[in-house]
Amino acid sequence: MLTYRSGRDVTVLNDFLPVPGIGFLTVNAFVLHAAEPVVVDTGLSLPDRCFMDALGSTLDVGDVRWIWLTHPDRDHTGALFDLLAAAPEARVVTTFLGAGILSTERPLPMDRVHLLNPGQSLDVGDRTLVGFRPPLFDNPATVGFFDTATDTCFSSDCFGAPMPSESLAVCDDVAAVPADDLRAAQLLWATVDSPWVHMIDPVAFLGSAGPLRAMKPERILSTHLPPSTGRGPEFLDMLAAAPGADPFVGPDQRGLEEMLAGFEPAATAVPTAT
Repeated sequence: MLTYRSGRDVTVLNDFLPVPGIGFLTVNAFVLHAAEPVVVDTGLSLPDRCFMDALGSTLDVGDVRWIWLTHPDRDHTGALFDLLAAAPEARVVTTFLGAGILSTERPLPMDRVHLLNPGQSLDVGDRTLVGFRPPLFDNPATVGFFDTATDTCFSSDCFGAPMPSESLAVCDDVAAVPADDLRAAQLLWATVDSPWVHMIDPVAFLGSAGPLRAMKPERILSTHLPPSTGRGPEFLDMLAAAPGADPFVGPDQRGLEEMLAGFEPAATAVPTAT
């Protein structure tokens, strides 16, 4: 994993996944260096990702007071229980539904859970974090938040975009991606991650972006996108186009077999006797 600062008070814990046929998907977690430090999501549930080592390079892990799970999917919860063990004062911020989903695999210690719904806020000592439901999401327990001290929006999966290269998936500013390419990739991700967007009334969908529009965030930090600054109006415009974007259709079995064949090493010629 890579770690780097993004603006004031935020460290990005950056990872990525290659997704055949789509691109390279950024997978970010974050540390908000508030008076009561907040870890936002806990990385991929894959071996050898070294999340705790990366986190320990940014702060004393024992100082963590809050673990804000934007939702309980496996690419957000990898080191959750390791972090709970290492940070005995930390509490997990999630919803009632999120806690229930997590507990189908491994029960959370409920005395270390803080339930928070969209529209509610959390005081972390030197600032208030305001929870909201991102317009695009793939899990009903999703709650992002707005940091009132830095005008930063933590949007969970919303605004994600597969990158065309590993170098862009790990870059520290989405400005490195041409605007037209970024918009196309964000619309693709919207149809992959939130396929219901084609079935919702467009007016109702745009209405769901009201809380985000009211925030006027200076910075948007997404799990699946390099950090962005000053792109709020552009991203909101992209949302308006999402219901009309082409639906994503994944590979079928034949497509899978073709991909697997492409992964196999080329056959080595066997020399013949002379």
